Amino acid sequence: MRAAFRSQARACARLGSPLMERLLHGLAGSLQPGTPLTDRILTWPGDPGPAGDALPLRLAAGLHALVLSGTAPALAKAYAAGTPLPAALDALQTHAAQLDRWLDHPPQTNELRRSAPLLAAGHLLTARFGLPLALSELGASAGLNLLWDRCTLTLPGLTLGTGPIHLAPDWDGPLPPARPITIADRAGCDLHPLDPVTDRLRLLAYLWPDQPDRLSRTEAALREAARLRPPLTQADAADWLDHRLVPPRQGTLHIVFHTIAAQYFPAATRARIAATLAAAGTKVTPTAPLAHLAMEADGTPDGAALTLTTWPGGQTESLGRACFHGRWLRWSPDR
Repeated sequence: MRAAFRSQARACARLGSPLMERLLHGLAGSLQPGTPLTDRILTWPGDPGPAGDALPLRLAAGLHALVLSGTAPALAKAYAAGTPLPAALDALQTHAAQLDRWLDHPPQTNELRRSAPLLAAGHLLTARFGLPLALSELGASAGLNLLWDRCTLTLPGLTLGTGPIHLAPDWDGPLPPARPITIADRAGCDLHPLDPVTDRLRLLAYLWPDQPDRLSRTEAALREAARLRPPLTQADAADWLDHRLVPPRQGTLHIVFHTIAAQYFPAATRARIAATLAAAGTKVTPTAPLAHLAMEADGTPDGAALTLTTWPGGQTESLGRACFHGRWLRWSPDR
């Protein structure tokens, strides 16, 4: 458990959150048994690490929720001063019941900067196929990244989109083609879908307190989600996709996508998704094509792989790599 906290602290440092680094390193060395909450943390039965149950992020989100809700003024003051540990340890005592509930659920971050490669790929696919797009997101959480067409992506010498959600990642590589995009349909699924209005606190709490740009970007996306209300279904991703792909959508390119979600799917679910996509790919036509777009970890430390498979044909290509939080993109489509 302590190694998991230190590992997550190092990841937070790499991703630009010194406050989270100090908090999680401090908790790794300071948590002691003796209360129901700390005993639960210290004897966590699963994998507490970043690639497993992400226990440190669950606890950090609970602490951030206390700050955002105004429940723990002393903790908010400590966060603002950059000295989070003593007040956080006090909060473990005084707000144990609230924090214990945050341990029950895995993080659902809805990192909006992951929409940057989605928007770039959307322009690329529109240029290739010239069709309206139907979007299907697996592991959609609150569906904020289903709104990638509502982003403005600022690149060196090019701006894509005109939406209220602003993205400006460090970009390396050729510029994607600029094409007018039409969204014919959008929907997503999640085992625990969140509502952009009633679950607003939960969505903001998973962000890191010393990154105000992420908070403001997510607040803009929450406003768009509350306005557009993309349909979200509570379902296993493989079960939902079985129905979502039938029948092929004539005159529409159907894009199935997910960003840093596949690692949370059981192996059987991942296998069924792959089989379902392959089977659907045998039934598509040039006027009803299918694409599978993924931004996922691939076992290398240098960000996430961007991969694209399109049918007819079933050809898979690399689109490059991206920071897990979308801070940078190396855009290099195979073709």
